[in-house]
Amino acid sequence: MNYLLRGTSVVTAVGVFSLLTFSLPSGEAHGDGGGNVLPRTINQAWQQECASCHLAYSPAFLPQASWRRLMNGLDRHFGENASLDPATQADILRFLEANAADRGGSRIGSKVMKRMPAGEAPLRITDTRWFVHKHDEVSQSVWSRKSIGSTAHCAACHRQAEQGVFDEDTVRIPKQ
Repeated sequence: MNYLLRGTSVVTAVGVFSLLTFSLPSGEAHGDGGGNVLPRTINQAWQQECASCHLAYSPAFLPQASWRRLMNGLDRHFGENASLDPATQADILRFLEANAADRGGSRIGSKVMKRMPAGEAPLRITDTRWFVHKHDEVSQSVWSRKSIGSTAHCAACHRQAEQGVFDEDTVRIPKQ
């Protein structure tokens, strides 16, 4: 009887340990860059200024050098003058650099950098080899649909883009 009790105790202890170890919330299941979910990194100035015109694109989509180029050219930001006061610009740039693709903070950032040629610093996320590879099955006619408009309109198909979710299972391509 003593062996039965001891065996039951061991099995129970292993079961409880396993349950606790494998069921506790892991960062990757909750948006720290695991799979196709980006970290929920937030900077108030970035959110306020960038998201006032378009999706506040995750810093993990471009390397630091790209963010530097982009932030240093805000007076000619894709045909618009998006100039900011120097303190706000510096704050946003620090945030972008700290969370950039080449800082290794997310799986998507690592994937972006894996396909990035050394020394390349594209200004557009849509020009990265990673983006082109991920969207290679999307035809030009789909991009030009009225409800999508361009490759830069992530939220048209990735309905949870603002929450950092870019999982292929949640993609819904508009019909028109």
